[in-house]
This record gives sequence, C-alpha cells and structure tokens, in this order.
Amino acid sequence: MSITRTLATATAGLVAGLTMPTAHAVEGGAPITPIGVYDFGAGMLPPPSEGGTVGLRMSVTRATQLRDDRGQRVPVSPQLAVDSVSVAYIRMTNTTLAGARFGYGAVLPVLDASLDIEVPTPAGPQGLSGRKRTVGDVFLMPLLLQWAPAPGVFSNFQLGVQAPTGAYDKDRLINTGANHWTLAPSVGFTAITASGFELSTNVQLSMHSRNRDTDYRSGVEYQQEFALGQHVGPWTLGLGGYLYQQVSDDRGPGLTTGNRSRVRALGPALAYFAPGSGLPALWLHLYKEFDARNRSQGAQLVLRSAWVF
Repeated sequence: MSITRTLATATAGLVAGLTMPTAHAVEGGAPITPIGVYDFGAGMLPPPSEGGTVGLRMSVTRATQLRDDRGQRVPVSPQLAVDSVSVAYIRMTNTTLAGARFGYGAVLPVLDASLDIEVPTPAGPQGLSGRKRTVGDVFLMPLLLQWAPAPGVFSNFQLGVQAPTGAYDKDRLINTGANHWTLAPSVGFTAITASGFELSTNVQLSMHSRNRDTDYRSGVEYQQEFALGQHVGPWTLGLGGYLYQQVSDDRGPGLTTGNRSRVRALGPALAYFAPGSGLPALWLHLYKEFDARNRSQGAQLVLRSAWVF
C-alpha cells in the first residue's frame, strides 16, 4: 500500500526528486504492497477449518533518512511514521487443485501515517507536514494453493490483487491508498530439518496499473522475504530480513527511465506455535534497513498473530 507523496514524485523516502529531477521510483516512494510480512513459516498456509483463520498484523515503521541513486544521504530531513493494523481472513478448504489444497482470503489494513519534512530552498529550509489515519487498500487473495511434497517441506502459491480502496488525493502530502490496481503473485517455501533448523522464504512480483489522477505508472517490484532459525519446543529463534528491488522503470509525465529504488533489511525474528494449546500462533521481528537507493531508509517492528476456527 502506497503511503506517501511528495512535491516532486515520491516520498516515504523518495524526496530525491526534489534535488535530482531525474531520480524516480515507484509512485509514493515506498513498496506499494506491504513488505516485511513473512518470516518463519512463509511456505505454510493455515490448515483447512470450518470457520477459517483470522490473522492480525501490527506494524510500526520509522524513517529519518533519504537516499539517492548512489545510496548517498540527500539534504532533506524527513520524519516518517507509519503505524498499521491489518486484519486478515483466510479460508483453506479440502478441495484440491494441481495437487494442492485450495483456499482464498483478504486483508483489510488501517493506517496512521505522518510525514514531516524539511526541504532546503534558496530562501532557506521549508517545512511541510501531512497526516492521514484511515483504511488503506484492500488486498484480495482469490487463489491460494498449498503443497506439502515431503515431510518438513511446504510450498504455496498466492495470487494477490490490491484494490484502490484507500484514501487518495494527488495534492495531499501523504496518502493511505495508491489509487491504482496491483497484481501481486507470490510463491512461498519452508523447509524444516529433523533437527529443527528452518529455512523459509517468500518471493513476490508486484505489477501496477496507471494512476489516472497523475498519469503515473510505477515499475514492477521484486520483493523477497526470508528467515533462518532453530526450533526449540514451540519457539523458533533466528534471523530474518528482506530484499526489495524495482526491476522496471516508472512511466509518467516528464520522467526519464532508470534510477530504480531498492532496499535491504536484516534483524532478529521470533515465532511461537503450539498446536493444541488453544493459544494463537505469534510472529515477531525487528528489521533495520540498509543499502537503500532512491527511497527512505529506516526500521520496522512487526507483530503477527493467527487464530484457526
């Protein structure tokens, strides 16, 4: 979900366009679909159940740096804060398709996003502020497929569609909606050895339609999330992170090609899963971003939980 827009073309990070007019990234400057969602168990979807699975995701993101296309800090001082709570529903069934269990689902996010930014001008620093607290873009999952080809090995395919339901105004500094459709297929994989060591990853491509209000079409985004850890009883402890890379250029009025955005992140990850205990499954991670290009660089804290009914 895109959360910001600056005077030039982007934000949440990409105010590089204010000082370098040819530097651009996805409209809004941050990944348009959420990143930092998956860690342990990325290849595992919920089991089939009569009532389905309800999930809750709480995320806190902070950024105070902007990076240009060389990774250098630009002379703009942002204070970006994004707090979100997302409610997810997934219904897995016993119906099989291509040898996999079939399911579907949806995610409804609510965001509280604010941006305070100081831009250097010939007349001195100019301060800009914006805040929006409302529902973001709904993420639909009409097709979920789960495979378990071998003991301790799980894989899935998810077809995601992000709908432009969030609040948007092209003249507003900050938005909770992207104002365009996004098609986001992804594949997840988890392998757990007999000794309890886990490797999990999820890879997603996000392809966007044109924003009719700005005549802007963001480039294709590649997102890979991962986690490595050791199971100790119901707990899994280890390291997680993500790789984000824009793999095609944006298109819009006055834009030149190139100068795509990217960022990496690493940090500790923790999970709790005790089937039969009556307690929800829990995931917690804290990631620090680095190696950013044409976007913001900050930190993210995420807590997820899930209940099967």
